[in-house]
Amino acid sequence: MQVILMEKMVNLGQLGDIVNVKNGYARNFLIPQGKAKRATDANKAEFEARRLELEAAEQAKLAEAQVRAEKINGLIVQIMQKAGVDGKLFGSVTNADIVAALAQQGFSVEKSQVRMSAGHIKQIGDYPAIIALHTDVMANITISVLGEQKP
Repeated sequence: MQVILMEKMVNLGQLGDIVNVKNGYARNFLIPQGKAKRATDANKAEFEARRLELEAAEQAKLAEAQVRAEKINGLIVQIMQKAGVDGKLFGSVTNADIVAALAQQGFSVEKSQVRMSAGHIKQIGDYPAIIALHTDVMANITISVLGEQKP
């Protein structure tokens, strides 16, 4: 199915590109999320009429993401988890735990924006993570996992 991208998409294209995607991907994800429209003649004409407005909105999103990235970049997030004597956690630290810890510090991010290169954290220590605030804007943070001390 041919669709017109309404925003920049990683591994797909830029704003306004007409790309071929699988029918299910377009019907179930891109179109309902407002990320694309079917590439009909009417939609192409409508997009060209609104092109400047959409590009300005995309630039505003990018600028807002860059401001947020400056605040978050280099942040150290401490997470307390129960751990055994050897430093192995009971359970693991996931994206949801990181989002909750960032929310306590006043930063609003979504679970899907947190990228951990090593996967879920299962040991005490410091680990790097990336917060993808926009397709072009990434913020690096450090996750410091501490073992809960028993009284």
